[in-house]
Amino acid sequence: MKIILILLDGVGDRSYKILNNRTPLQEAHTPNLDRLAQLGSNGLFHSSLIGRCLPSETAHYLLFGYDPRNFPGRGLLEAVGEGVSFNNGDVLSLAHLSSVTWHKGIPVLTHGRSAIKDDTRKIEQLFGAVTPYETQGVRFNLCRTGPNDAILVISGDVSPHVSDSDPMIIGRPMAKVKPVSGNPEPEKAAKTADALNNYLSYCHSILTGHEVNRHRTEANLPSANFLATQRYGRRIPQEPFYELWGLKGMIIASGSVYMGLAHELGLKPFRVKDTKHPGEDLKERIRIAVSDTSHDFIHVHTKAPDEAGHTKDPLRKKEIIELLDQGLDEFVREVEERNNMLVVVTADHSTPSSSTLIHSGEPVPLTLIGPNVRRDEVNAFDEVSASSGCMGLLRGQELMLMALNYSDRSVLHGHRLGEKEKRYFPSTYEPFKLTD
Repeated sequence: MKIILILLDGVGDRSYKILNNRTPLQEAHTPNLDRLAQLGSNGLFHSSLIGRCLPSETAHYLLFGYDPRNFPGRGLLEAVGEGVSFNNGDVLSLAHLSSVTWHKGIPVLTHGRSAIKDDTRKIEQLFGAVTPYETQGVRFNLCRTGPNDAILVISGDVSPHVSDSDPMIIGRPMAKVKPVSGNPEPEKAAKTADALNNYLSYCHSILTGHEVNRHRTEANLPSANFLATQRYGRRIPQEPFYELWGLKGMIIASGSVYMGLAHELGLKPFRVKDTKHPGEDLKERIRIAVSDTSHDFIHVHTKAPDEAGHTKDPLRKKEIIELLDQGLDEFVREVEERNNMLVVVTADHSTPSSSTLIHSGEPVPLTLIGPNVRRDEVNAFDEVSASSGCMGLLRGQELMLMALNYSDRSVLHGHRLGEKEKRYFPSTYEPFKLTD
């Protein structure tokens, strides 16, 4: 039985007065999502602990049933997804240009990543002016990946167990990079933090006097005078998804981080492009998933609701959800007619449409539809209706365990065939042979 997971990134939200004290998902007209809820078993889901605010990459990693202690970091995943060249011992970080002003000797963030806009050539000049660089035997190489996005490759005897320099909130001071307390390689981490602080100081001195920034200042534009860094990572060998769950998997998504995650976990990456028509994008991705005959588990991803949430406009998010729902019309008919497919519809996290938080910690709605799946009395797909469903609250790897269960792949806990206990009935194991 094929498992199709439709993930509406960041679709969970909060209630707003402008929406009659309902969430964008509650207020949206979603006949197709509601029909899927009526056909299945409903509940709530959180990849970790209720209230914990997760970034998408961590939420996906935990959703796929992996141990958070082995998470390789957003920087590593983005680097892999973007095809950045690095060695396995290197540390990778997200980096972007930002603007700071000095108050009593402290650099305060005044303009973040999205506010530094310029033509490609000028941004490339700024990035190029601060790379490569070496200090204390640590080498820094900045690889531009987007309009104001880059991967910082840190090489040498280095550690990813260091703190971020980017506060992510306007009006907050840029942070000194420090070794994370209790990390397993304190000497490497301390050396890496010192080298990073030297590099960021160097970047500021070069960027402040750069011709591009002089022109920006003359044009009353914010000076791109600080390199903000965050979410360091390093390659950690991962148990292949097939070995973990017994499923040949594929991810259909547009973002580099999901392509990187697919590569690291051994799922097939299928990269697609986002257009101005999110409903049609989702429809086409589902068509690919339904027609595929080579994979048991297909993750269909759309970033549209998350991006709408980041606009901080609940009405805009409601509109995007309605467009996505329109893209599900074909799929609903497919689900109603087939009896050899297990469908999971959920999100990775909640993205509040009005908050200083980037993501919030509320659980998201979850629906499972398939042959013999329990049907409850829920008739709408939203955060409140789902809470009365018969599935209750699932966390972390429980979602994948339920997918195995309802696709009849689960093995009895404690039943072992071979050297390692599996969650699924293994397709291959060494058969018994008579001894001499």
